[in-house]
Amino acid sequence: MSKSSLTVTDNRTGKTYEIPIEHGAIRANALKQIKTGPEDFGLVSYDPAFMNTAACKSQITYIDGDAGILRHRGYPIEELAEHSTYLEVAYLLVKGELPDNERFAMWKHNITVHTMVHENLKKFMDGFRYDAHPMGMLISTIGALSTFYPEANQIFDVENRRLQTRRLIGKVPTLAAFAYRRGLGYPYNYPDNDLSYTGNFLQMMYRMTERKYKPNPVLEKALDVLFILHADHEQNCSTNAMRSVASSQVDPYSAVASATAALYGPLHGGANEAVLRMLEEIGNKDNIPAYIKRVKDGEVRLMGFGHRVYKNYDPRAKIIKKLAHEVFEVTGNSKLIDIALELERIALQDDYFVSRKLYPNVDFYSGIIYQAMNIPTKMFPVMFAIPRTAGWCAHWAELVKDDDQKIARPRQLYLGADKRAYVPIDRRPKATVAETAVSEEL
Repeated sequence: MSKSSLTVTDNRTGKTYEIPIEHGAIRANALKQIKTGPEDFGLVSYDPAFMNTAACKSQITYIDGDAGILRHRGYPIEELAEHSTYLEVAYLLVKGELPDNERFAMWKHNITVHTMVHENLKKFMDGFRYDAHPMGMLISTIGALSTFYPEANQIFDVENRRLQTRRLIGKVPTLAAFAYRRGLGYPYNYPDNDLSYTGNFLQMMYRMTERKYKPNPVLEKALDVLFILHADHEQNCSTNAMRSVASSQVDPYSAVASATAALYGPLHGGANEAVLRMLEEIGNKDNIPAYIKRVKDGEVRLMGFGHRVYKNYDPRAKIIKKLAHEVFEVTGNSKLIDIALELERIALQDDYFVSRKLYPNVDFYSGIIYQAMNIPTKMFPVMFAIPRTAGWCAHWAELVKDDDQKIARPRQLYLGADKRAYVPIDRRPKATVAETAVSEEL
């Protein structure tokens, strides 16, 4: 019978080591025993961007990228998107199980009563320039919440953790809507707790002079499904940032602000905006073959195709593709959806893309839907951050309770200069042209 271990022979010394395998992984610390001598620290693994390194054990989200599978706590994303609501999925992520009627009613109440924010946050928001990016405003105001709730740093108090989680899920949509209104110069709309989670967000964004805002039920439901699809996605860049910062035992508002900052980047939360720019550049369906040729020639990238994890059709993209048609029945058709559908059809029949396992991802259609709902492109990463808050909070609680976790402190491979003596400035030789060029690049 085979043993659950890895046998490694160090060809530098001829020594053999046996390293245990647990859950399909080895402990990186087990490599430290592999050394050339007593002065050697031991072997480390070099893995920039965590291409094949597990930084934690988690029970929240499971992804099989080759098979195109995404499950939250064991439930397929397809079933959750069809039958569930965002607040129910948020409960599932945070609590670990789907709620019964009584627990869900209490959960919904506990989120809803925390949608209001302190009036001073409005003044804080007013301090930003009229043209400030809404994501920058959101990052700052989430971080500012830690000053309003100083008790949030008591992270090992279970009830305190639950309270801060409810506050975050309740308040982030309010801050997001305030950021949107600030950019337009409009007065802020306070939450209407008679509405659903997404219905309330839509009224905080769009209510003008009407006494009572009634969201379109199709758009309200579409936004709820989009929130479900973005609620969590395992150890992505922003979740990793959340866990890394939270490992210092900081309060959750500071940690969520760091995760939101990671989401700000164009390679993460801004990817669907890049898809829109690509589709607008293509212009019409007749220009697609020429654009495909440019992609193959390495001149441009096919945005919205391919994924770091998925080597199959992103299951979320299939759901969003169907959702787009439902939204356009209300908003009117978009010329971009016709271009997107034709681009997908051509690409998926081309061996160049199929052989490289480049399939549409969640960003390929989501931006088109947001645009149809009159949400400006600058708000796209904000729309990502609102639902992802639940996933971040779930990972934060999991990290706090994990005895294996310590403050994040990765190793490095030092490739710089060896020890050298300090030379006073008036005795240093004049820099060469090459040295000047290098220093100017830094």
